[in-house]
Amino acid sequence: QVQLVESGGGLVQAEGSLRLSCAASGSIIAINDMAWYRQAPGKQREFVARISSDARAKYSASVQGRFTISRDNAKNTVWLQMSSLKPDDTAAYYCNANVRPTFPPTWQNYWGQGTQVTVSS
Repeated sequence: QVQLVESGGGLVQAEGSLRLSCAASGSIIAINDMAWYRQAPGKQREFVARISSDARAKYSASVQGRFTISRDNAKNTVWLQMSSLKPDDTAAYYCNANVRPTFPPTWQNYWGQGTQVTVSS
């Protein structure tokens, strides 16, 4: 059973920083893309950032230049460094990964349980 576990959320003032972590565990053969999404109250879940297994990153326009995604393939872990935070960044942040587990050995999409980020003005 593959699990994604996020950590690092919390309350921060505007212009502050936070670092989110997401670790994948279980019987894993490989992980392709890892990503972060977020969902604010009353809104749809939206894409934040993605990183490929060879460290190519892509960001949404709203976080470009403020957030940095990184990963450690040996640890099956992805991070999201968030800087210059704004109240509009307040949301539950979800980790997402495209994983090939040992069984069944087919690529599957997994989600973490979410971690709350609240930015006060």
